[in-house]
Amino acid sequence: MAHISPSHRCIAPGSLQLAPVHVGITATAAADGRPRVKHSPRDLADADLASPDPCTSNLQTSRELLTGKSSMENGKQAAAQQVITPWLVESGGADLEYHKICQEFGASLISQDLVRRVERLTKAKAYRFLRRGIFFAHRDLEALLDHYEASQPFYLYTGRGPSSEALHLGHLVPFHFTAWMQRTFKVPLVIQLTDDEKFLWRGLSLPESERLAFENAKDIIACGFDPDLTFIFSDYDYIGGDFYWNITQIQRLVTFNSVRSIFGLAGDDSIGKIAFPAIQAAPSFPSSFPHIFHDAASSSKNVKCLIPCAIDQDPYFRMTRDGDSGKMSASDQTSAVFVTDTPEEIKGKVYKHAFSGGKDTLEQQLSEGADLSTDVPFKWLSFFLEDDEELADIGRRYATGDRAMLTGHVKQRLVEVLTDLVQQHQKARAAVTDADVHHFMAVRPMTHPI
Repeated sequence: MAHISPSHRCIAPGSLQLAPVHVGITATAAADGRPRVKHSPRDLADADLASPDPCTSNLQTSRELLTGKSSMENGKQAAAQQVITPWLVESGGADLEYHKICQEFGASLISQDLVRRVERLTKAKAYRFLRRGIFFAHRDLEALLDHYEASQPFYLYTGRGPSSEALHLGHLVPFHFTAWMQRTFKVPLVIQLTDDEKFLWRGLSLPESERLAFENAKDIIACGFDPDLTFIFSDYDYIGGDFYWNITQIQRLVTFNSVRSIFGLAGDDSIGKIAFPAIQAAPSFPSSFPHIFHDAASSSKNVKCLIPCAIDQDPYFRMTRDGDSGKMSASDQTSAVFVTDTPEEIKGKVYKHAFSGGKDTLEQQLSEGADLSTDVPFKWLSFFLEDDEELADIGRRYATGDRAMLTGHVKQRLVEVLTDLVQQHQKARAAVTDADVHHFMAVRPMTHPI
């Protein structure tokens, strides 16, 4: 997703709706590279290696938000509904179509015309996540491109909740996409590490939350961000001053009922959880970073914010604008491919756990071909194989029963792609020093003039 936020420092009640205008962009791609409308989208970070669809699980939304009914009414139909919040993903057994998701979330599908416009303005080939509909929906991306075409500035904002020692490949998806956007648009980027969120929700100790944030920052830096245009910050280190000013203004303007409805919070949740959404919303205002945007509050600048993120992070920015069973888990070592895995571990996970859409017998496979909509290895290739022509060729041959493209061949190609990706990441990560992390996290002016 992406959000576009104005440069106003003061967030008056009437201007809150002008705040982050997000562009939601996560989904799965079909064999033709377009978003499938049969199933609901989920970012790969929330996908299970053994799920029939690794890029998607049933998309869920807060019951009250989805149906407009009270909690009591929804309780009677809980089994038939789905819930999505930044912290809870539960499947109610019903698929949601993309256009319905966009309607519920107030977003729009990213069209091929919009992708072509990005290519025209940047004079660069669109990243594969855009080309293949993996990032699928948006809010006001057209307005941001108008802004960019008029030579007006914007910045990128993304983040990570540091809850595990190592990232898995799903975590890399938004960072790789954001790194491409930074290289392509040549704009500043802020990356928020919500170590306070993990203290509140995961029960981590304060020192452990801070340690994981520092270690995760190394994996993030290894994704190739520009050190001169990137500011990584942890909430525990950075909150205060202008940033806290924006937090408290958001908190004053958003009611408890809104937070409870949007995020599915209950009466027994801590006040820290109730207050946290404003903390994640605040970086979408450039005045939160006076060391980067020196005069962002003045009328001479109109700095907007573009936020690539997973659909389950949408509630934060919808709140700011408006005043599963298939989840890849960082705690389950067999459900995900981690950036610390060895080639042998990657091969074992793919061959043992990746659900195949191939037929049960060779005879059936040759006569009927594979079902690409349920084949996990092919779905993963749609995320990580760069070559569009090779991906299309694999899909065509696998789906039509080509003897030279059976399940084993597809899995082997995936092992090769993932092994290369992980080894490149490990090499880049090994080169990141503590001094590098301190540089990225230092409060400093950006060399890029805004």
